[in-house]
Amino acid sequence: MSDSQKKIYFASDFHLGAPDYESSLIREKKIVDWLNHIAPTAEEIYLVGDIFDFWFEYKRAVPRGFVRLLGKIAELSDAGIKIHIFTGNHDMWIFDYLPKELGVTLHREPIERTFFGKKYFIGHGDGLGPGDKGYKFLKKVFANKFCQWCFARLHPNFGIWLADKSSKTSRAKTGANDEKFLGEDKEWLIQFCKEELKREHFDYFVFGHRHLPIEFELKDNSQYINLGEWINYCTYLEVDSESVTLKTWS
Repeated sequence: MSDSQKKIYFASDFHLGAPDYESSLIREKKIVDWLNHIAPTAEEIYLVGDIFDFWFEYKRAVPRGFVRLLGKIAELSDAGIKIHIFTGNHDMWIFDYLPKELGVTLHREPIERTFFGKKYFIGHGDGLGPGDKGYKFLKKVFANKFCQWCFARLHPNFGIWLADKSSKTSRAKTGANDEKFLGEDKEWLIQFCKEELKREHFDYFVFGHRHLPIEFELKDNSQYINLGEWINYCTYLEVDSESVTLKTWS
């Protein structure tokens, strides 16, 4: 395949496991179909957080399920496609299992990349920008190694049940499709992008987390793209030498 035919793909917020086993399995099969579709042209695939609605790795145990997706990622990775996985606010307790078993690269913080001569800022998006101080505090607690050690002392049956119960009211659990664009001044990720542009130019900011597909022109030659989610929208970003396109998988 020539360089002009290679493509970079982005998707986020699969929230596998939510809102229940049956609908999650349907969505997982749809995601695997999408991966099969893009594999022939994919040079790199970026899965930008909240792949799972909950994930915690015990030293000798991981959550049940998701074998179709995990197997497909391993297959694509073994075939030489570079796959990047970001931790999100629902699966920040991914540790070394996925990199070891699937051969993926794990990212806990936003990264900067250049594709086809354009600069990208890529991250899940949680905790960025002004506001949301309560979550920012909780994120520090969840990222604390002592807190992680304490949770790991819980038996997996109880620990995973407790975490699942605590997320029952989340957007992913309820399956609500009521997200609306709040306006330039109230979208925290837009505010974050504007501040970053004062420091350094990026052609594209690519985030998940917001659960709403967004394409927003920040200024000349700079755009904020939100990848949406796969419970309601099934959107993904396709990047090649000619275009940057937010698409829907149906």
